[in-house]
Amino acid sequence: MGSPFTIRERVRWIDCDAAQIIYYGAYARFFEIAETEMYRSIGLPYAVAFSRLQCFPIRAAFHCEYRHPPTVDDPMEIAIWVSHWGNTSFTVSFRFTHAESGVLLAEGYCRQVTVGLADKKKLPIPDLLRTALEPYTMIAATDAAATDAAATDAAASPQLEDRSAP
Repeated sequence: MGSPFTIRERVRWIDCDAAQIIYYGAYARFFEIAETEMYRSIGLPYAVAFSRLQCFPIRAAFHCEYRHPPTVDDPMEIAIWVSHWGNTSFTVSFRFTHAESGVLLAEGYCRQVTVGLADKKKLPIPDLLRTALEPYTMIAATDAAATDAAATDAAASPQLEDRSAP
């Protein structure tokens, strides 16, 4: 079981809205900064990651729950970790806290699907990516049980025909 990857960032003036609190859309940018640095820390900086992996992990869903609004110049700690591994998708969860007080600011997840570089069709997650992200993988026991149950259900259900365009 791993631990979260963390970075510290400050809320900048450009991140705030007219109410002088962080604009909700800024969380996606801060998440992506943390994710970029996590990939860099495992030897897969974006400049080479996709060619080495032979795929793109693209966003399928981004969910954020806002708990407390930080203001300009507040220091934030951003923690991210892999919370679920599927066959072609994985989930990166995140938590934003005030770096000095520890107050929870926001939390959520980003589900990603690995697709081919040229055709953008789903591909199995490369072993290189799974292995490299292992230090930042934290799967809760309830998530693991749900994953096992979903896999069992999927194996028992009839396969649907793929009707996507060639």
